[in-house]
Amino acid sequence: MKKIIIGIMVFMALLFVAGCAEDDSVKGSKTVGKDISESEIAEFIYTYSNINYNAFYQRYWFTNEDGKYMFFHETRERPGEYGPATEEDVVNSGFFDISDEVWNEFLAIMDGGTVKMREDSAESGDSGPWMYLYSTGKYAQLTEYSFESYEKQAEFEDFCLSMSENG
Repeated sequence: MKKIIIGIMVFMALLFVAGCAEDDSVKGSKTVGKDISESEIAEFIYTYSNINYNAFYQRYWFTNEDGKYMFFHETRERPGEYGPATEEDVVNSGFFDISDEVWNEFLAIMDGGTVKMREDSAESGDSGPWMYLYSTGKYAQLTEYSFESYEKQAEFEDFCLSMSENG
């Protein structure tokens, strides 16, 4: 009887471990526009923060909530100072609806970028930018985003700066 109980317990433990295993289909990185369709993109967050001299913080956030496209931006500055820029240091911010045309421009910039599993790191001192793409569908758990090229990232930053200035 003990052998049967032990056998059942081992079998259940194996089932539990197998159930916790990572899905092989989400290993590595996936490409926006190829593996992740534009219609699956729900949210994108870009954050850059410098706590050194002339502390600075920049956040851009695009979201698609039930087909309603929105853009948020916030700039914080501490000229001549160190430390994290807080809400008291906000020099420019806004949150507004954007048109389908603007959303499509955003998607065109995101196209070709890659998304992978988010990795936590003990390293400190990095100013970013930190970029996270949230999507629906098969690869929803992949969130850490990288632009296809530095040129695409610069295009994104210029695009957001123009939107934040012209809101």
